[in-house]
Amino acid sequence: MGYFLNDHWDISIGTDHMKYVVNDLQTVKISGYIEGTGTVYDGVYDNDDIVIDQESFLEFEHTDGLNYVNVGLRRNDKLASLTSFADLNLLVGVNAGVLIPKTNSDLLNKGKNDEFHLAGYGIGATGGLNLTLFKVFFIQTELKSGYINLPSIITTPIDTDRGKQDFLFSQWNVVFGGYINLNKKHKAKNKR
Repeated sequence: MGYFLNDHWDISIGTDHMKYVVNDLQTVKISGYIEGTGTVYDGVYDNDDIVIDQESFLEFEHTDGLNYVNVGLRRNDKLASLTSFADLNLLVGVNAGVLIPKTNSDLLNKGKNDEFHLAGYGIGATGGLNLTLFKVFFIQTELKSGYINLPSIITTPIDTDRGKQDFLFSQWNVVFGGYINLNKKHKAKNKR
């Protein structure tokens, strides 16, 4: 949902419901320590290689949502009037927000805690095209890319067991919507 500040700038708030899955049996780097599990994984790690085995070590995914709740600021410019009722517009903008994932994680068979939780933040940029029809409806396609930092991911039912990760993301969106003119004075002026 958004609000046009003027003819060129809008501010919006939204949620991107993304997915993230760690693949089984891949080799990754690990740093930190594991203790008191009585498994072969107990030890101190410093950028060491480890194979992720979902059966004995780690099942990890944000499939119930890597939910990026964000606020965006966008610039909108008309590229062309295609017909008397259709305009083609260019949009570019930036966004920032928080990540509230529902992480599905089972670390060392300790059980799962898949509650929604505030885990970090994200920043990004957007560019796209908007086709406005009859000055009321629109179809919009956009490419959104950015950076996500999650310093507080719940990994087990034990509250002190936390993980962290950061990564880049990109997504392609197609949006359908409509405009509601809240400024009746401006609306009457446009009818002249």
